[in-house]
Amino acid sequence: MQKPLIVIVGPTAVGKTDVAIEVAQRINGSIISADATQVYKYMDIGSAKPTPEERKGIPHYMIDVVTPDEAFSVALFQRMAEQCIDEIIAHGRMPMLVGGTGLYINSMVYNLDFSEGAPDAELRENLRHKAREYGADALYDELASVDPDAAARISRNDLKRIIRALEVYYKTGRPISYYQQRSKSVPPRYNAVMIGLTMDRQRLYNRIEQRVDAMMAKGLLEEVKWLKANGYADNPVAMQAVGYKELLAYLKGLCTLDEAVMLIKRNTRRLAKRQWTWFNRDKNIRWFNVDEFESKGELVEHILEYIV
Repeated sequence: MQKPLIVIVGPTAVGKTDVAIEVAQRINGSIISADATQVYKYMDIGSAKPTPEERKGIPHYMIDVVTPDEAFSVALFQRMAEQCIDEIIAHGRMPMLVGGTGLYINSMVYNLDFSEGAPDAELRENLRHKAREYGADALYDELASVDPDAAARISRNDLKRIIRALEVYYKTGRPISYYQQRSKSVPPRYNAVMIGLTMDRQRLYNRIEQRVDAMMAKGLLEEVKWLKANGYADNPVAMQAVGYKELLAYLKGLCTLDEAVMLIKRNTRRLAKRQWTWFNRDKNIRWFNVDEFESKGELVEHILEYIV
């Protein structure tokens, strides 16, 4: 029997966290963060991690589960999140998956198969070295030759996904598209109700700029300085998150602070655009335009009507 799961997605800064907490208060829910940066300890401000006060007593999972120098993957997220859901249900509460990391969401809702091709640090580093020496295009062409289906879905500029797809192929002898297709033949574990939040694009971009300014005022630069001082700056995954990589560049003298802040705003807008593109492909999402409601309370009421 499929287990129940409420899913709330949308672009960064649209207000997912606040809305999800209000919904959770009404349905006795517990929240599982599907955010690729919130899994890391000490990365609080730049990841917009809700504070204990902001969580309003709602249990939160998949926040602060690893340190920034530890390896983390979507496969690990999937395994840990499944355990969280079982625990939440055992406590008589409703599991709610909330966030903007599309692959984390899909790994739960669509039962993606990560049983094959566990991460191989040595192979991955060899592929990164090849990319540095010959360029990302060379790796993309290599992927296109062994897995044209995956290459058709991956941008030439998305080096992380190119490397992961090649890693799976060289570790297992089968293309990643084979495992993705196999996943589709397995019934989903969860009866997921999927909700998307959206708003006028320019208004969202204005919110992003305001949020970046607020993060800087809260001490984002000091947070990045602390991470650097404590040896966490070299993680090629954690510290590539928007807000962290730009300020690290500033601390290395590669740009001014004003330029770094401008880049954070630009890159966050680009992140939001990619999230829109990702989630808009999913026909199972029921979208709610935040602009169409006079208050958060009214929006929450309409979401509750749809859930029930």
